[in-house]
Amino acid sequence: MKRIICSLMLLNGIAFAVSEAQPGTTELMDAITRINSSFQSLSHRFDVIEKKVDDIYWYNKVGDVAYIDKVYITGPPLAVEKNPTGQGAGNPVKFWTYIFIPKDADPAKKYPLLVFPHGGVHSDFNTYYAHIIREMVSQGYIVTAAEYRGSTGYGAGMYNMIDYGGLEVQDVDASRKFMIDNYSIVDKDRVGIIGWSHGGYIALFNIFEYPDNYKVCFAGVPVSDLIARMGYKDQSYRDLFSGQPSIGKPADQNVAEYRKRSPAWQVSKYKGTPLLIHTNTNDEDVNVLEVEHLIKSLKAEGKTGFSYEIFNNMPGGHSFDRMDYRDAKEIRMKIYNHLNRYLNPPKPFKSVKDLQKAGYGYN
Repeated sequence: MKRIICSLMLLNGIAFAVSEAQPGTTELMDAITRINSSFQSLSHRFDVIEKKVDDIYWYNKVGDVAYIDKVYITGPPLAVEKNPTGQGAGNPVKFWTYIFIPKDADPAKKYPLLVFPHGGVHSDFNTYYAHIIREMVSQGYIVTAAEYRGSTGYGAGMYNMIDYGGLEVQDVDASRKFMIDNYSIVDKDRVGIIGWSHGGYIALFNIFEYPDNYKVCFAGVPVSDLIARMGYKDQSYRDLFSGQPSIGKPADQNVAEYRKRSPAWQVSKYKGTPLLIHTNTNDEDVNVLEVEHLIKSLKAEGKTGFSYEIFNNMPGGHSFDRMDYRDAKEIRMKIYNHLNRYLNPPKPFKSVKDLQKAGYGYN
C-alpha cells in the first residue's frame, strides 16, 4: 500500500510539472514520458497485488477439496538476450506454477495429471477457473497450471519475457516434467493437456512438439491462425506481437514467423494424439474462422485422431463452455468424457448432477 501511495504522489508531482511546463517545450515532453513510465510501473504493481489477493482466494474457493501449492521452476533461457555476454545471460527462465492435488488422494496410488495453461496474450491463472478446478480434482485429477513467461502479476520483468508460440510452450511442458519428477503419485503414463483460447493454442503446440508426453488434449476456442488474427484485430493488438523480441516485426514483414507460430499452418506435426476441439460462431475474441482453418487443415493433411464441435451462437461467446449455466456444464461433460476415456481418473463424472455437486456444492 505504501508503494501505491508513493506512486500516486509521484504522479501528482509529474502532473504538476506538466502544468508548469510551456506547450511544445522539452520539459513538457520529458514530463509526459515520465508519466507514461510511471503509469506502466504502477500497472504492474497493481497486477502483483491483484495476483497475491487472488492466490489467497484459491484457498477459499478450492481449499476444501484440494491441496494447493505454488512452486518456482525453470524453463529454457530467453530466445533473445538483451546482453548475451552479461552476467546471468543464458540462465533458465524462472517462473511459478500452481499445483492442485485432491485432498483424498492416497499417497500409495498413482493419479492422472492435467496440464492446464492459462489463456491471454498477457494474463495469468486465476480463480476464474475455480469451479473447473473443483470439477477436475473431484474426479481424481492432479492439476498443474504454469505461469509461463509473459504472465501478469509478477512484475515488468516477467511480462516482457513474453514469447507467444515460442518458448512459453516449453515452459508449460516443463510444468508437466516437474510434476512427474517430484510427485510419486503422478502417473507419467496418464498425462493430458487442456486449455482455452491462448491456453488451447499452447495445448495444441504441446501435442505437436511433444506427442509422446500427452495421452489426450482438449483445445477450446484455440487461437489457430496468427496471420488471419493480425488481419481482423486492431493495431494495438498487432503491436503486442511485433513488439516481442522473439518476433520483432509485424506479420506483413515476416509472414514466415507468424506462420511458424500458427497451429493451423503446422498441422503436419500432429501425430494423432486424441484431440477434441470446440469453437463458437459468436466468439468475440477468437473468430470462428481461425478454428475452421485449423479443422480444414487437419482434414486436408489426412489427419485422424481429432474430433471437433462448432457451437452456434452459444451464450457467453468466447467463454461459452466455461460459464456457470447448465448448457455450459453439459458441454464440459463432453470435455471430461473425452479426457476420462484416455486418462481413467478414479471418480469420473457420470452425469451433470455429479459435476454440479463437485463444482458448486449442491445438486
